[in-house]
Amino acid sequence: MYWLGDQGVIITLPSLVCLFVILSTFIINILRKQWWTPTRLQNLMALQGIKGPSYRLIHGNTKEVSNMKKKRSSSTASCTPYTTLFSHNTFSQVQPHIQSWTKTYGKNYLQWNGRQPQLVITEPELCKEILENRDGVFLKPMPPSNIMKLKGEGLPRSVGPKWEKLRKLANHAYHGESLKSMTPAMIVSTETMLERWGYYEGKEIDVFEEFKLLTSEVLSRTAFGSSYLEGLSNFEKTIKLFSYMYKSSFKLRLPGISKIFKTSDEVKSEKLEKEICETLLDIVKKREKKAMTTGGEDNNFGNDLLGFLLKTCHDSSDKNRISLEDLVNECKTFCFAGQETLALLTWTIFLLALHTDWQEEARKEVLEVFGKQAPNPNDIFKLKTMSMIINESLRLYPPLLSLVRKVDKEVRVGNLIVPADVELLIPNLAFHHEPQLWGQNVQLFKPERFSEGVAKATRNNRAAFLPFGMGPRTCVGFNFATTEAKIVVSMILQRHTITISPTYVHSPREFITVQPEHGVQVVLHSL
Repeated sequence: MYWLGDQGVIITLPSLVCLFVILSTFIINILRKQWWTPTRLQNLMALQGIKGPSYRLIHGNTKEVSNMKKKRSSSTASCTPYTTLFSHNTFSQVQPHIQSWTKTYGKNYLQWNGRQPQLVITEPELCKEILENRDGVFLKPMPPSNIMKLKGEGLPRSVGPKWEKLRKLANHAYHGESLKSMTPAMIVSTETMLERWGYYEGKEIDVFEEFKLLTSEVLSRTAFGSSYLEGLSNFEKTIKLFSYMYKSSFKLRLPGISKIFKTSDEVKSEKLEKEICETLLDIVKKREKKAMTTGGEDNNFGNDLLGFLLKTCHDSSDKNRISLEDLVNECKTFCFAGQETLALLTWTIFLLALHTDWQEEARKEVLEVFGKQAPNPNDIFKLKTMSMIINESLRLYPPLLSLVRKVDKEVRVGNLIVPADVELLIPNLAFHHEPQLWGQNVQLFKPERFSEGVAKATRNNRAAFLPFGMGPRTCVGFNFATTEAKIVVSMILQRHTITISPTYVHSPREFITVQPEHGVQVVLHSL
C-alpha cells in the first residue's frame, strides 16, 4: 500500500490496478468507435472499389462539407442582369461537396457525418432499388433526439404496422375530396395576401417573406379551422424552433454533454418545444370539449384536419384508432408541410419573373380556364402549361434535397455488399441536374421538357425526377403542395405581371428545403 499526504490517504495496489483498467477500457472504447471501426469500414468499402474523402477523427467530413458550402456561397452569389439563358446551377451551389466528390471518387462514394458512414448513391438503378424497398431492408434512420422532439414520431418517422395505419390515414386526409375541401382556405388566404399587394403597385416586394405568411396561414386554416389563429402562432414557433435546431445540427458535441451543459439555443429550443406541445394539446382539448357539448358525435369534431384526426382518435376499432400522442405528432408533421409549398411557390414565381414569355403563356391559360374568377378545384387539372412550369421548378429547385435510408444488417445493393449501420444517401438534386438524364441544357429553365408528361421527360427513368421521393415513402403531401401552388400562382397571374428586381441576389442555400438566402425581390404591376 501507499501512504500519501498529511491526511493519511491510503491508495492500495488493487485500487490502482482497478483505476488503470477503467481508464484503459474507456480509452480503448473511444479508439474503437472513433478510429478502428471507421477505418475498418473504409478499408472494406475500398476493396469493393468504393472510395471517398478520408475519415477525420470526431468530425468525419463535416468540417470539409461546411467549408465547401461557405466558399461556394460567397463565390456564387450573383446579381442581375439575367437573361433567358441564365444558368440555374443549383446542384453546385447547394451541394458542392457531392458534385466535387462524385467527380473525384465516382458515382458512388463513402463520406462521413461525424463517425456515421454514408454511402452516397448517384446511380439511378441503385437509387430505384433502394427507394422501392421491395424487401423492406432499407429503413428510414432515426433522427437526432432534438429533431425527434420537434417532429415527433409521426408518419415520416414511423415504421411497421404504425406506419401502415398513419399512411392510410394521411392518404385519406390529403387526397380526393378531402383535398378539394381545403381549396377554399387556400383561396381565402391568397385573396388576403393579394389585397395587401395592392399597395405595392410598381414597387418591390419580397415574395419569399410573403409566401412564408401565406403558407403558414393556409396550413393553419386547413388544419385547425376556427382555431387557425392559435395554429398560426404555433407554426411560427415551429419554424423558429427548427432554425435553432438546424444551426445546432452542424455542431458536433460529445455524447451526453448536452444533458449537462446546454447552449443558449438549446435552452430556447426546449422552451419553444414545450410551448408548441402545450398549444397543440390546448387546441385539441378545446375541440373535444366543444364536440361533447354539442352532442358528442363524431361529425361534431369538425371537417378540418384536426377534426379528422380527432375522429380517428375516438374510433371504436383498435385497428383504426390512433393515440393522442400520435395526433399531436401528426400536427407537428403538418407544421413542416408548408416548407415544401413555400419553396415551390417562391422558386416558381422567381422563374416566371425571370422568364416573362412563360409567364404570359401561363397567364393566358389561367384566363382561359378560370377567367377572372377564383380557381375552381374541379378545373385545376386543365392547367397543362402550369403543370409543366411547376415540374420544371421542382426539377431545378426541389423541396427535398436528399433521401436517406439505413441498413440494419449487411445487405446487397446492386453488386455492393453494404455492412450494417451504414446510411445510404440519395442526392435527388444530383439526378435533377445530370446532363446524361436531361441533356446538355440541364441547367436552363425549359418547361417544354414536360410537355408530354413526366414519364417521357425522364425517358421512363423514374429515378431522374424525385422532387417528393419515390416508392412507398413518397411524400404524402405532394398533391397538397402542387394544388396550393397552382391556385396561388393562378390568382397572382390574374391580377399582376411580375418582373425580377435589380436588387435580387441569386444565392440558393439549404435550409429545410432549397431556400433563397437573401429572399426573392420582384416588382409588381397590376393588370
